[in-house]
Amino acid sequence: MLSCDICGETVTSEPDMKAHLLIVHMENEVICPFCKLSGVNYDEMCFHIETAHFEQNELERSFARINTIQIRTSDNRKDNTLQCRMEVNSGVHSACASNHPKISAQSLPNDGTLKHKAFYSENLTESRKFLKSKEKEYDPSKIKGSIYETTYSPPECPFCGRIEDCSQDMENHVKTKHADLLDTPSEDHDQPLYDCPMCGLICTNYHILQEHVDLHLEESNFGQGIDRVQCSRDLELAHQLQQEEDRKRRSEESRQEMGEFQKLQRQYGLDNSGGYKQQQLRNMEIEVNRGRMHPSEFHRRKADMMESLAIGIDDGKTRTSGIIEALYRYYQNAATDVRRVWLSTGVDHFHSSFGDKGWGCGYRNFQMLLSSLLQNDAYDDCLKGMSIPCIPKIQSMIEDAWKEGFDPQGASQLNNRLQGTKAWIGACEVYTLLTSLRVKCRIVDFHKSTGPLGTHPRLFEWILNYYSSEREGSPKVVCTSKPPIYLQHQGHSRTVVGIEERKNRTLCLLIFDPGCPSREMQKLLKQDMEASNLKQLRKFVGNLKHKQYQIVAVEGVLSSEEKVARRQASQVFTAEKIP
Repeated sequence: MLSCDICGETVTSEPDMKAHLLIVHMENEVICPFCKLSGVNYDEMCFHIETAHFEQNELERSFARINTIQIRTSDNRKDNTLQCRMEVNSGVHSACASNHPKISAQSLPNDGTLKHKAFYSENLTESRKFLKSKEKEYDPSKIKGSIYETTYSPPECPFCGRIEDCSQDMENHVKTKHADLLDTPSEDHDQPLYDCPMCGLICTNYHILQEHVDLHLEESNFGQGIDRVQCSRDLELAHQLQQEEDRKRRSEESRQEMGEFQKLQRQYGLDNSGGYKQQQLRNMEIEVNRGRMHPSEFHRRKADMMESLAIGIDDGKTRTSGIIEALYRYYQNAATDVRRVWLSTGVDHFHSSFGDKGWGCGYRNFQMLLSSLLQNDAYDDCLKGMSIPCIPKIQSMIEDAWKEGFDPQGASQLNNRLQGTKAWIGACEVYTLLTSLRVKCRIVDFHKSTGPLGTHPRLFEWILNYYSSEREGSPKVVCTSKPPIYLQHQGHSRTVVGIEERKNRTLCLLIFDPGCPSREMQKLLKQDMEASNLKQLRKFVGNLKHKQYQIVAVEGVLSSEEKVARRQASQVFTAEKIP
């Protein structure tokens, strides 16, 4: 009987004493197999080995997949192998565990087998020799039936399932066939090294190198992602700035267009600022305020205007008659530099008044043309009983022509309304009004210059042919039966009442301008009229340089059928173009 010196417990044999000492008094003594660290529990020791001895533990970690420790018995060298499952209560194996420097009781699992993860050996050969010595010391036949229980099974490869005769053969098989899985360095030759192509880091395994390079790529992709995000933000900011700039530009263009449109509306009398009546009263009030008109004169003119508007007939205050007759006398007695001259039938001159100044030239030229037609007996049938209408009445007559179906496009451009506005009229509106009155006329468009320096000699030739069919043998002054010609160009219109052929073969138009006041026109009525007085009438080729000219020439009277045909033709308005 043996007695424990520490606690006094008695045991029957020395192996039992060793097992007692190991289990009772040394189970908390866990020693690191690499650096001999002790004084910690099992969990702390596992953490220490995993963190401090990771590289040294690489090989042992791979072999830990083998669940049992296999030893070859000394007396049985046949195909049977001995696999020992050592239990904590066994005496012999407990002694082995207590004597082995790398094994402790705390390292054993609950089932007593040597499967513990903390079993790490610095030298597998030394451990193998230690187990072989214990194998010789204890006979398996004596162990059977005691507290030790031994089972026999051939070792099996944990990687491929191959079965070997003994543990030594299994170890050689694992090292040779599964060395890449164990990642153990070779003792026969130097281990190959792998350089990182991106940073130069040397790796001992290409798997590690691949993971390392993948980290580089992830960092690169992350950086590129940041760059792409920044680039996307820059593009978004640039897009927002461009949109803001475009918005401001469109706003500015819209404002300028609106300003130009309003300016055109004011210029052409479509700004809803009133018509002839409102402008007449407003301008007369200004004259009174400036002392140029007596208040009594203001009220007298206002009364005359209201009467004229009520009956629709012009009051005649801007009218000058007898000019054509005065011109005939002048050319008969003077004008030695003129070879021939052709004059239209009698025409009265009408100039602008307070009510239509700045926009009424088209209406005044129509009044001049109509005054000539009313003096021509050929037009009595279509103009019977008509007097010279006032401007608001002319506006009403054009609106009536639109209602009949003449020139729908022109009507839409002027919003189908002229009365109460200061809207300008041109050649198309004069043609529409004359046609609705059954006066035969046509529009000729001289749409581009036909001479040097932007002149229009073809215009002069056409007017000469209109007034004269045979120039040779005719007298110097010819009073024709032709009405005057309505002449339109950009921003203004006038009336052609004749044409001169000078001795140097040049042509000169005689033109009535509604912008010329009555006091100037009345100078032409004097008996001693001088050539200088004709300066306001004469227009040579070099004086007409507008880009485009349109004329309305009267040619006779329309029948009812012709009027209907021309109304249909005006649905798509066309003009004769020269050239």
